[in-house]
Amino acid sequence: MFRDLAARVLISAFGLFLTVSVAGAADVIPAEGGNIEITPIRHAHVQVEHGGKVIHIDPWAGPATLSIPLPAGTKPADIVLITDIHSDHLHQPSIDRVKKATTAYVIPKAVAASLRSNATVMDNGESKSVDGVNIQAVAAYNLTRGDAGGPYHVRGRANGYILALGGKRIYFAADTECIPEIKALTNIDVAFIPVNLPFTMPGAEAADCVKAFKPKIVYPYHYQQQGVQPPNKHQLDFAAAMKDAPGIEVRLVDFYTRAP
Repeated sequence: MFRDLAARVLISAFGLFLTVSVAGAADVIPAEGGNIEITPIRHAHVQVEHGGKVIHIDPWAGPATLSIPLPAGTKPADIVLITDIHSDHLHQPSIDRVKKATTAYVIPKAVAASLRSNATVMDNGESKSVDGVNIQAVAAYNLTRGDAGGPYHVRGRANGYILALGGKRIYFAADTECIPEIKALTNIDVAFIPVNLPFTMPGAEAADCVKAFKPKIVYPYHYQQQGVQPPNKHQLDFAAAMKDAPGIEVRLVDFYTRAP
């Protein structure tokens, strides 16, 4: 079921099945019409491939973009999904590295003025078919965390996305706290959930959210935080908090292997 994984271990102390892999290695999800290949790349950047269609979510190679090579399995994008306006999600140099002449783009309205391409704009709650792929936009925002200027992520600005591929539903939460819209999700096969402070949520809160909508597989991502040791502390906190959630497989990926 897995390809090119660095390790696959059962953590009995946690009471859950924990899969450990490296960024740039594809995980394989059996699906109708052929396997889905999911390749975590960096931070919130993930490549999804199914039926010859390649989808990139939030391309980002880090602040020193040109010095960090994309993994060998990276392919040109048929569709690029952008979740929010911040530079670790909307980064034109990184988009340019995966795009081709026919790439389609899916964005929230707030991104339209910044992206140098024609795009399909989606509001929270909308569903559209883009290049033959059914995509649903899900709200992503902060309930409590922010600064004097307001929430770090305001309601209605960003999109999480659900991709419907081969009879599976793959969810990318974007930058968000545990909001009611996420808890209400159903029939999610694979979920990517952010775990970092102060901008999204800590591991325990993210785990409570995941337990509410019960995906079959979950990846904690967007987890690195300056000054926190070990660098994947939030990832590990999430895994520990999932110990009493049977039936949900936690997959840990080093999203920052190629950091400068």
